[in-house]
Amino acid sequence: MKTDEGPVVCVVDDDPSVLKALGRLLRSEGYEVETFSSAEDFLDFQHPELWGCLVLDVDMPKLSGLELQERMAARGIALPVIFITGHGTVPMSVRAMKAGAVDFLQKPFLDEELLAVITRAVARDRQVKREQRQLQELRARLKCLTPREHEVFRLVVTGMLNKQIAFDLGTTEKTVKVHRARVMRKIGADSLADLVRIADKLGISSSGVK
Repeated sequence: MKTDEGPVVCVVDDDPSVLKALGRLLRSEGYEVETFSSAEDFLDFQHPELWGCLVLDVDMPKLSGLELQERMAARGIALPVIFITGHGTVPMSVRAMKAGAVDFLQKPFLDEELLAVITRAVARDRQVKREQRQLQELRARLKCLTPREHEVFRLVVTGMLNKQIAFDLGTTEKTVKVHRARVMRKIGADSLADLVRIADKLGISSSGVK
């Protein structure tokens, strides 16, 4: 996912007039917009590089908005969802929000209200996708460590001194220092505190992998 490229706001609604109006509104605000007249069309379009948010009608034939939300979760399609509906109920909104929806707007709603929610949803998706990308990069770096370097990494972040690690591993303090320096370089840590933060992101604690 390339967050340096603009977000895409997808709109799914079986009402052509709604699609046209929302598409015009969002494009006037500078968003790239993709519109779909059915949930099935949206699922056919989806690809992993997409980021932004999804404005989704609840009441649609064949596959409803809530059912699409479930399909997205099952397929690992992680886009913030904003539901819009003219016939919403409290149980319906509760179900949507529990499944991770950003908001549930009743038609008719103000343009400013929708735009505010979209701004929030896009910002959230940008942050989430950036963190996911950073974690993937850290995991790739972790794979570059040798088995011994991985052991040293795990012990260093527990707060053990080099001589303690050397004793634990049955090696010399000088060798531990060499491994420790290589770990810092390969992982991309500038300090012990930085290394500890990275370890926490990778799920490595004092007891090993969480």
